[in-house]
Amino acid sequence: MDGQTQAPHHAVHYVNRVGWLRATVLGANDGIVSTASLMTGIAASGASRDAILLTGIAALVAGAMSMAAGEYVSVSAQSDTERADLAKEKRAIAQQPHAEWRELRDIYVDRGLTPELAGQVAQQLMDADALGAHARDELGISEIATARPVQAALASAASFAIGAAPPVLVAAIVPSASAIAAIVAICLLCLALLGYVGARLGGATPLRSIVRTLFWGVLAMAVTAVAGHLFGAAL
Repeated sequence: MDGQTQAPHHAVHYVNRVGWLRATVLGANDGIVSTASLMTGIAASGASRDAILLTGIAALVAGAMSMAAGEYVSVSAQSDTERADLAKEKRAIAQQPHAEWRELRDIYVDRGLTPELAGQVAQQLMDADALGAHARDELGISEIATARPVQAALASAASFAIGAAPPVLVAAIVPSASAIAAIVAICLLCLALLGYVGARLGGATPLRSIVRTLFWGVLAMAVTAVAGHLFGAAL
């Protein structure tokens, strides 16, 4: 606009949070649901408060380590696959540069560019960073989505421990007769909070996220409590 200085436009995007947000939400949700479900199942069997508390502590430690190991192994496998694909693509660019140029050009043609413009774009990108262009547009590998095993492992372990802590703390305070109600109540509160925070960080609708998180958490606790009650009665 004439006579006015327009502030630079910076759009807020959420995709750069995908890597750590997925691991964090998964870890926290698993920490809350698995720990609370296990504790309610033990409580429903008629166990003492000490047994319920010990179960919660064991679930917290074992779950955090399991999440860390699982995330590290799975994300490392993804990282290995990405590196293998990049090495293969690097060899192909060195041995058959024209064929790789054609591949890149055809990708841009499929996206709507004319063959002439697509060829020019492909050539300029290959001149600047051939491997980066093919990694991004042919393989779908970008800096944002690159696998980071250590980051995923630490985020999952920490978030699991944080999610598992509230039901464990509740079990340490309340008597065994009130354990189930107290654990369920704190679990529902934490799940609702997790659904809201996860949605806000990811730019999604909070209500849908909260309902989804609560539904699966309640289902898991209910099934585990029933199983604990039945087997506790049988034993």
